[in-house]
Amino acid sequence: MIELIGTNAGLVWQALDKLGKMDTKALKKATKLRTDKELYAALGWLAKEGKLRFDQSGDELVVELVY
Repeated sequence: MIELIGTNAGLVWQALDKLGKMDTKALKKATKLRTDKELYAALGWLAKEGKLRFDQSGDELVVELVY
């Protein structure tokens, strides 16, 4: 499971690096992750490493990379 989360974190990082900040719905679509659980585990991985910035805009959670 840890390996899968790490792989998904890489997909999230690549999508954000290429496309810029986006909400979680767009990010899930861009990475082609199947479940919210996969997406949020990957986001948690990257957040723990200090690589993400989050902005709560109404009901939407917007995510962007911190370089």
